[in-house]
Amino acid sequence: MQVLIVDDSKLVLMALKGLLTDAGYDVISAGNGQEALELIRKHRCRMVISDWEMPIMTGIELCQAIRAEEFSGYIYFILLTSHGTLGEMIQGLSAGADDFIAKPYSPAEVLARLRGGERILSLETRDVAIFALAKLAESRDADTGAHLERVQHYCRTLSQQLATIPRYQNTIDAEFVRLIFQTSPLHDIGKVGMPDAILLKPGRLDPHEFEIMKSHTTIGASTLSAALDRFPGVSFLQMARDIAASHHERFDGTGYPLGLKGEDMPLCGRIIALADVYDALTSKRVYKQAFTHDSARSIILEGRGSHFDPDVVDAFLTREEQFLVIRRRFAEEEDAALRKANEALAVNETGANR
Repeated sequence: MQVLIVDDSKLVLMALKGLLTDAGYDVISAGNGQEALELIRKHRCRMVISDWEMPIMTGIELCQAIRAEEFSGYIYFILLTSHGTLGEMIQGLSAGADDFIAKPYSPAEVLARLRGGERILSLETRDVAIFALAKLAESRDADTGAHLERVQHYCRTLSQQLATIPRYQNTIDAEFVRLIFQTSPLHDIGKVGMPDAILLKPGRLDPHEFEIMKSHTTIGASTLSAALDRFPGVSFLQMARDIAASHHERFDGTGYPLGLKGEDMPLCGRIIALADVYDALTSKRVYKQAFTHDSARSIILEGRGSHFDPDVVDAFLTREEQFLVIRRRFAEEEDAALRKANEALAVNETGANR
């Protein structure tokens, strides 16, 4: 594990570097926040220990800059502070810090807090494994692009907005938001059980084929229920099962597979139902062109109270600018990936013709 130490004191840098190197960590160091940001961009380290009071950029400002930049992997941030008052701790946590070490520090405390950070980061490793499993299921259908990534971000955005409504404040907390972001990619995991003739059909399904396709909800839910039987009480498996089972239910009870109505639908299912439909509407498929955002918005509004939970629709309307940002972001990434693939293909063809 690589750790970045940031402090304007060379003595502190030397002491911490020696301690962490002896403990088996790969250590890099910076004398100020700007230098630290450049090192993070270059090395992609996952843990930072930063002094609070530094010239050029304080530890708080460095932490805020890291959180604003949204690096691909989560960076665990520990602040070194000489005071450690309650006010400072609140200020640090609000800026995105994960932990504190008070000066003068003990070597045992520093190592214990780093091990705690490693445990937190290991959860993200599990998230990556879950996402890889979902991507494996999705890879059978080359027409979906960055569908999983977009749905993840749409679900998180909707959940964060719903959390501002008083009646959801005891239901949607930070853990709920984290879990729905983590588990939403598994909504179509049951498609691994679909025949290629149906899953890859370049057109609309006939009624018989659609009945078979509908079973992906129960296949996915059964698979995740089997995992839950083996590991009971695991919250991400519980939500993943509910999402797989209910993401095609409708608020008026006319969905499938169980025809659940209203709040009988799990809240996570009501959230992903809208996110999944919005992405399907605004994405190009072999059998249709992509709808504009405004057209998709109109269709979702028409479904308020019938297809979709009215509260979730209202959350979408409040956060629709963020939906547009997410959509544009992944469209740009897909375009860049396509350009790279075409360039690589052109190079290969040129080499083959020599």
